[in-house]
Amino acid sequence: MRRRTALVAALPLLLAVACGTAQKTASSASPAASGARAAATAIKVTGEVGKKPTLTFPSGQPSLTSASIKVVEGQGTPAKDGDVLTANVTVYNWDGKENKAAGSDYDQGKSEFVSVSPQLPKALHEALVGAKPGGRVMAVVAKDNLSAEQLDQAKQQGQDFTSTSQVLVIDVMSATLKSIEGTAVDPGVDGVKVGNPGGDKAPALTTKTSEKAPKKLVVKTVIKGAGPAVKADQTVLAHYVGKIWGTDKQFDSSWERGQPATFALNQVVKGWSQGLTGVPVGSRVLITIPPDLGYGKEGNAQGGIKGTDTLVFVVDVLGAA
Repeated sequence: MRRRTALVAALPLLLAVACGTAQKTASSASPAASGARAAATAIKVTGEVGKKPTLTFPSGQPSLTSASIKVVEGQGTPAKDGDVLTANVTVYNWDGKENKAAGSDYDQGKSEFVSVSPQLPKALHEALVGAKPGGRVMAVVAKDNLSAEQLDQAKQQGQDFTSTSQVLVIDVMSATLKSIEGTAVDPGVDGVKVGNPGGDKAPALTTKTSEKAPKKLVVKTVIKGAGPAVKADQTVLAHYVGKIWGTDKQFDSSWERGQPATFALNQVVKGWSQGLTGVPVGSRVLITIPPDLGYGKEGNAQGGIKGTDTLVFVVDVLGAA
């Protein structure tokens, strides 16, 4: 699928702490945790949800103990572990001096996906669990929530958690879909069959055929979603399975890995970027990609794809940010 590594979030420190296993912290009922919450509450967050927030910090040294608070409650279904949220994240470095903003999705002009997982730093995880669409949460991530490896990685990126903390304000815009729902139709591509078992089960894609592969890009709707159309510059959350035309050889499947993939449409092969642009979120589509819009004459040796292979994908578009 990917020609090169897809762009990830524009906030490297958030990803640095999110990708490892967080250290356990003291119970939230402990005096230290209570004091940390009081320190976090002293940070004033202003501005509407959906717009870049402004933070005003208390005077003095930063709190070096992690904490989380709900700033705006929001409405709808509370988030739980395993959910993927579409959110706007703003990060500040709390050093007790300048307390500068380190980055914001609002400056990038687009949202990002945030997974709710106990593998996140504890304060960030606690902030996200129970968060609702339209809500705003804040997490103070300090050294007590990070492993030695994460602390070292952050220091290499210019964040010294021995004397500073990182404050994340997260505006939850929506929750992404977990599976595609709707009535499936035959995509009508000779030589290809798609079985749709329903629920969160993977579709059954069959590409064993003597039919000649299409020479141009083909995009057919199997299930039409009701969400907004995907834009060419967005990042997509999707489940997919890919096979080679004529052989029924599977070379990739996010379903088999047990989690959907995230990728920027301007960082994938042309057949994906062209084929998914304009597709409504919530859709299942069949895409056949000729070599010139896939991996070209060089193919992809790692995936067992030759330069003459036509690729066939079934893609479930779960979200776009």
